[in-house]
Amino acid sequence: MDFFKALKQLDNEKENIIITYLTGENAGSKAIIADDEIAFTTNCNIDWNSLLSLLSSSKKSQMTVNGEQKIFVEFIRQNYNVVICGAGHISMPVIKMCKLLELPVTVIDDRLTFINNAKEAGADTVMYEPFEIALDKIQGDCGTFFIIVTRGHRYDQVCLEKIIKKENAYIGMIGSRLRVSKVLDYLENKGISRDDLNKVYTPIGLKIGAETPAEIAVSIMAEVIQVKNKKSGRTVYDDELLNAVLNESYFNIPKAMATIVSRKGSSPREVGTKMVIFKDGTAIGTIGGGCVEADVRQKALSVIDNQESQLIKVDMTGADAEEDGMVCGGIIEVFIEPISGLSS
Repeated sequence: MDFFKALKQLDNEKENIIITYLTGENAGSKAIIADDEIAFTTNCNIDWNSLLSLLSSSKKSQMTVNGEQKIFVEFIRQNYNVVICGAGHISMPVIKMCKLLELPVTVIDDRLTFINNAKEAGADTVMYEPFEIALDKIQGDCGTFFIIVTRGHRYDQVCLEKIIKKENAYIGMIGSRLRVSKVLDYLENKGISRDDLNKVYTPIGLKIGAETPAEIAVSIMAEVIQVKNKKSGRTVYDDELLNAVLNESYFNIPKAMATIVSRKGSSPREVGTKMVIFKDGTAIGTIGGGCVEADVRQKALSVIDNQESQLIKVDMTGADAEEDGMVCGGIIEVFIEPISGLSS
């Protein structure tokens, strides 16, 4: 449990990396590296510093080999989230798509009726106040996607001027080329770097000939997905997973964590995807569903009983996988570890 408590306390301003031994006598041993320094370890007898040379310059989570032992290196990122400036007709389908994509979404608007519409559409957080005041309360980080779809270029200017100074994963702004040009020129005259302004995705959305609000929302979210997936390769320990481990209601239930550590061919989930499996067979999170999870759940129960980690291979190319609808045709390796063993 100490490992997960350490995760909760990580400084997200630092480059955080987790190294896990997958095989050998140290299987299951972990270390958290923060800016090249050991921040936490479950095994003080390992020379973790000697493994730093194995870290990938691509900063993508991946399995590698140290001598005869396999280790998994995870580059940690923050959760993704979406901030929408404006709660007009385009925002409504954007909110609904964010929910389908499991992206927490915050909506800002200074019109109560529109804010109520955002609530009904499923926004996780709504901020009923002027844009500049609300944006002062939002810090932004490398996982924040800002979508500016206000009702006029004056409000676009206010929003972009605030947002451009924040850390972000993406800034997109709606508007005709003329409207966008006026906003960018105005902000450049106020001293904002043109290089920074040129990083804004505008006019927002992929060029798919979108016309209706729903189609425009599709083009916006397609662009968000495109940008997000270019940043893939990093692992996230989301709040749902951490709560499954640390929340008092789950605390005393025997459990294990399954992590995809490698994949070949096509698979439904990326390397680093995690799932917590409880002794009663229920789970939080998913690593792909179907035969993948059925096999992993069964192995997880054995891991829970024996308190010994396992590295398993799941083949999604056979007839059994096809029967379960797993048409991906890939092979993944999954590391299953008893959570009660993750203490210092």
